[in-house]
Amino acid sequence: MTEHADSRYLALDSWDSLTALRAIWESQMAAIASLGPALPVLADVVESAVPRLRAGGRLVYAGAGTSIRIAVQDGTELGPTFNWPESRTHYLIAGGPAALTLGIEGAEDNAGEARDQVASAGIGVQDVVIGIAASGRTPFTIAALEAARAAGALTVGISCNPGARLLDVADHAVVIETGAEVVAGSTRMKAGTAQKVVLNMISTQVMVRLGHVHEGLMVDMRPQNKKLRRRACDMVVRIAQVSPDAARAALAQCDWRVKPAVLVALGARLDQADAALASAGGLLRQAMAALRATP
Repeated sequence: MTEHADSRYLALDSWDSLTALRAIWESQMAAIASLGPALPVLADVVESAVPRLRAGGRLVYAGAGTSIRIAVQDGTELGPTFNWPESRTHYLIAGGPAALTLGIEGAEDNAGEARDQVASAGIGVQDVVIGIAASGRTPFTIAALEAARAAGALTVGISCNPGARLLDVADHAVVIETGAEVVAGSTRMKAGTAQKVVLNMISTQVMVRLGHVHEGLMVDMRPQNKKLRRRACDMVVRIAQVSPDAARAALAQCDWRVKPAVLVALGARLDQADAALASAGGLLRQAMAALRATP
């Protein structure tokens, strides 16, 4: 469907810009709406992924062209936002890293390269591999998921076409029926928007379940500049209900790590804060409850 010409847009090139932009905007809204039916499957993906990632697994994205470029954008943000280690995010890219900025002819058809990349990366049972292809028939992405699944990894296939081969080879099949594009075959548009949103949803909820978010706040972010240090201070003030001066003092004592700083601001020693968080699996809410229950 993504490569079909939508009859509503056949005169697109003859429309004035406002009319054309309105049509493109409406198509983007439709792309977001197409995610609704996939929500139950996405919830299953998250719940299946969390135990593996909690045990030390990696989040791995596989794809070609637009799809992998979108995936790299999603994965790259996990480090500064959630302090997710870059060593635990990996990309299987058709054509290699150069294909992120250049069109590498024939790369998406190279199934052998996909299998080689899976083997080279040492994909295993703790890893979660997400394969993204709008058409669902990209040989590189299909081969990557097949090889990853054979190695014991949890595999997720995301396609905008129902019945696609990519969905058949994955443990979890995510179908986002975005339909025909305003510009036929240009899957950077509706399909690309839907892919970006679905990856946002999966990765964000995974990070929430792993304890990197508390009360809607990025409590594991890396405060690497003045703006983010102000944000870190505001978080400690809000969560621990202390003054800004007390929050800054706790953060300085904790090397600007927000979660232990909250516990220190609440009266814990640094070693107690770290121990409480370790015992709670990094979940600040549980660590706070445990400290309050300690005589």
